[in-house]
Amino acid sequence: MSELDDAELQRLAHTVLVREASGLNGLADTVEPSVVRVARALVDTRGKVITTGSGTSGIMAERLAHLLSVCGTPSLYLPAMDALHGGMAAISTDDLVLAISKTGRSAELTQLTSRLVGRGIRVVAVTEAANSPFARAATDIAELPATAPDADPGNMIALASTLAVGAWGDAVSVVAMALTGHTLHDVVNSHPAGGVGTREDVLDSNDAPVVGL
Repeated sequence: MSELDDAELQRLAHTVLVREASGLNGLADTVEPSVVRVARALVDTRGKVITTGSGTSGIMAERLAHLLSVCGTPSLYLPAMDALHGGMAAISTDDLVLAISKTGRSAELTQLTSRLVGRGIRVVAVTEAANSPFARAATDIAELPATAPDADPGNMIALASTLAVGAWGDAVSVVAMALTGHTLHDVVNSHPAGGVGTREDVLDSNDAPVVGL
């Protein structure tokens, strides 16, 4: 058991927060073109939007699918390994797949991407490794800036990189809302539970877009 005192532990916590904030700052003026490109692709998709990934990236892919749905883009999460065990049959050529992998070295995600593209399905690789086999197998790449090694401890534990891909997905969701004119009423009507569902003030107001162009 470590003998670090509370002051030392607080300094460590401060270091983590500063490094993660720096990782998010690195997105600005870097990823906006990919955000707009992917948001337009989402809006133009005739079928479903499917998100996928493995491990922590899979968790972020699941979060993104939920967020996109809340924001007016019908989306579902399909774990990469489940897809390889037959689930990929649910994906059609009218669908768009957003596949997330920080390093691009998830063998199952590379295999899934190759098979989907081989079937004529559009796959966007969201990754820090644009030259990885995973990214090269995709039809499009949304490249994120490399996370500083000390922001992901040991350059292994996904901390700042997780926040970065989450923020990228947040931006995509908001830009898609701006493109479609998704309204405040739409949000409340599709989110009847929790605090959002109690927003009678929204339903009583003008049906304005959440965000505007």
